[in-house]
Amino acid sequence: MAPQASWADIGSPAYLAAGRTMDGRFLLAGLDHTGRILFRHPLPARGHAATAHPTRPEAVAFARRPGQFADVIDCRSGQALTRLTPPPGHHFYGHGTYSPDGNLLFTTENAFETGEGRIGLWEASTTYRRIGSIASGGIGPHDMRLRQDAPGLVVANGGIQTHPDSGRAKLNLPAMQPNLSYLTLEGEVEHQLQLDGDLRLNSIRHLAMRADGTVGFAMQWQGDPGADLPIVGLHRPGSTALLIAAEDPRLRNLQGYGGSIAFSPDGHEVAVTSPRGGVVQVADCASATLLREHWLTDVCGLATDRSGFVVTTGQGRIARLSAGAVKDPIDHDLAWDNHLIPLL
Repeated sequence: MAPQASWADIGSPAYLAAGRTMDGRFLLAGLDHTGRILFRHPLPARGHAATAHPTRPEAVAFARRPGQFADVIDCRSGQALTRLTPPPGHHFYGHGTYSPDGNLLFTTENAFETGEGRIGLWEASTTYRRIGSIASGGIGPHDMRLRQDAPGLVVANGGIQTHPDSGRAKLNLPAMQPNLSYLTLEGEVEHQLQLDGDLRLNSIRHLAMRADGTVGFAMQWQGDPGADLPIVGLHRPGSTALLIAAEDPRLRNLQGYGGSIAFSPDGHEVAVTSPRGGVVQVADCASATLLREHWLTDVCGLATDRSGFVVTTGQGRIARLSAGAVKDPIDHDLAWDNHLIPLL
């Protein structure tokens, strides 16, 4: 039998990112550690995030909410292997992840007739056949990660109800209640975090996972603009949330919007981007204090490499953040979308 292809067979790309070319076409790109583009895969509409198979050189590119496609891509060639579509009455919410062995793909979805959040289950060892779904534990599941402290998933239920007939309109703000749900792989809710009532309109959207099981979550404020409210939190099951920089006036620089979140390589720092504010904020995890800010126009994508943080912008830039400075910028002739997905 021929050996199965691995990520090393294609030069070990470091990141995946969705983007838009200057003439309005959408794509998913694979990038190496220097920011050089290794492959481009065309997408039928705007992409959002992606996830990579743990062993095979395959990735899934997810449509932006409320999207109806998820492209499975051979990253050796950039060619599509298959296109996933949600079942009738569902749409994708922009994120997904594989099981540790790569045999299952989990996708965040909206059952829009009932407003229930669902996690789609796909057999990913061969055919990517839909095999069912489980409840997400809330409304509007967006980002989702594998837990590091126990087998299972952690889901950012943003709390916002939508319907494709209304586009991206938010239909339930008076009753909105986001949560962070910890699920078994079979769908049992083991733990949930809900924030205090005055933060009820802070939609939990994006996640980062530290090796010890600490979850970093980034939020997007749905209330009146101008509120200086925390946008980043840290959480472990069974504990209360630690809100980052909760009393720091520099919170207003985020303009109520956390775009992407990541931990530093050693786990001591957590960073969040805000394309609205054009800023990256880096905080100390132990003290929850804000350490520094980096200013980049339309910055949103964020990941970690061996030396620090890497960011992408809607102006086509990819750069490193190190020692309080923006280093090694590379500019591409496209607009990067919201996320930079690390592969290694």
